[in-house]
Amino acid sequence: MIRAIALDDEPLALQVIESFCSRVGYIQLEKTFTRTSEAHKHLRKQPVDLIFLDIQMPTQNGMEFYAEIEQNTLVIFTTAFSEYAVDGFNVNATDYLLKPFSFDRFMQAVEKVKNIYDSKNQTQTEQQYLFIRADYSLNKILISDILFIEGLDDYLKIHIENQKTIVARMTMKTILEKLPASEFVRVHRSFIVPVSRIDKVRNKIIYIGEEEIPLSASYESAFLSIINGK
Repeated sequence: MIRAIALDDEPLALQVIESFCSRVGYIQLEKTFTRTSEAHKHLRKQPVDLIFLDIQMPTQNGMEFYAEIEQNTLVIFTTAFSEYAVDGFNVNATDYLLKPFSFDRFMQAVEKVKNIYDSKNQTQTEQQYLFIRADYSLNKILISDILFIEGLDDYLKIHIENQKTIVARMTMKTILEKLPASEFVRVHRSFIVPVSRIDKVRNKIIYIGEEEIPLSASYESAFLSIINGK
């Protein structure tokens, strides 16, 4: 099931998206928003797979909103202004719907999302290792050997069982896109952990072997929902 939210400052536009989503068996529209601040707050606690996102809004442009999202989330932009189409695809939008759009056109967009979502999940299921460029080499890392990942500005330290730590020039968002979403979770602005490696959680500290990793309040709800769902 593809979990989604919709953000638009026009309630009638949200009603159309709600109606169309209700006719698609693989889309679960969890919530709709008219204010970007409320949508940001929701996403920090409950990440989703897809956002239906209006571009022209009063407090924050939809492009700016999407650029601030830390999770790897697909987006379908919706707007009445065709001049935004090129900008939409420049930020890797899955599709761009020009209002008013028909159900058939809506289905074309969500089918693209489904193909990407299915392909990504299949790849992650089959994926056993990563190739990470560091020290002028491509380093093969078994995903099952990763203990945790630490972010340092534009660099990452990948801590690996019984191996030397690899330091790579990469962002947290980029490495998350390469890892199986069901197995790795961001728990702090500077830390990603594999769920299978967690020994215990106590007083907002995650224990992985001898390592103590802080659990940030902004990631706590999403982390607990993954843990409780395991």
